[in-house]
Amino acid sequence: MTLETLLQNPNALPSAPKVVAELISSFDDPDVAVEEIARKLSLDPVLSAKLLRLANSAYYHVSRRIGNVGDAVRMLGFVTVRTLVISSGLVGSFKTVPGLDLKRFWRYSLHTAVAAKWIAKQIGANTDLAFTIGMMHGIGQLVMHAGVAQQARELDQTVGPYENGRIAAEKALFGYDFSEVGAELAVRWKFPDLFHQTLRHFGDPTPESPSYRMAAVIHLAVLRARYEERQPNDAELAACFTAALATGLGVPPDALFAGIPPLGELSGGLEELIN
Repeated sequence: MTLETLLQNPNALPSAPKVVAELISSFDDPDVAVEEIARKLSLDPVLSAKLLRLANSAYYHVSRRIGNVGDAVRMLGFVTVRTLVISSGLVGSFKTVPGLDLKRFWRYSLHTAVAAKWIAKQIGANTDLAFTIGMMHGIGQLVMHAGVAQQARELDQTVGPYENGRIAAEKALFGYDFSEVGAELAVRWKFPDLFHQTLRHFGDPTPESPSYRMAAVIHLAVLRARYEERQPNDAELAACFTAALATGLGVPPDALFAGIPPLGELSGGLEELIN
């Protein structure tokens, strides 16, 4: 199945809630109507309830209880609320995926997101963008497991979804890989250029790419999350991790494994995103 055919398969593509689509479009709108989006979000009982649980979690340490979406926007800021709602909407868009443990997948994605946010903070990059892209970096895996289910499951037996050789294995089998699928999905959902460029290149960031810094952040975050998920051996790590990449970003080469706090600690209080 070609990439275009896969992306035309209605059974493989998720549909994001309308308010999530509006939040995505707000990235390129300097005059976004925050109050109107908050009002529309209030009309979605599932997303608004999850937002309030997250806003009142230990992660944000708010001084008083947040009781409605408007309060959440005022106390956390629109950008933070947008990050939470888009992430929640993505998780909720996939109910079941053949052959993939969604709970494990989203835990790994959350770990990637918090690692990306931590790395982005160290280098002065946009932490909210890093978190959101980290959260959705593997979404192409879900589309492929839904659209080319049998082949994806067979590949899982030789190169698992969280192994560092997965992109190369998919490329050899299908002619494309989950990072390309995710990038095309980001284009169709009208995410900003930086999103789909980062999703397309995070597997092999190149300095010539306009998305290099963010792609490098996600690349390193993915390695850290995979390390947490399956403890790859030294040879596997060496095959995909270059000290030059970390040093080029201004992050100490050992920061991913010695400097960054445990990802369970960084994600504490955000579990509601993936429940």
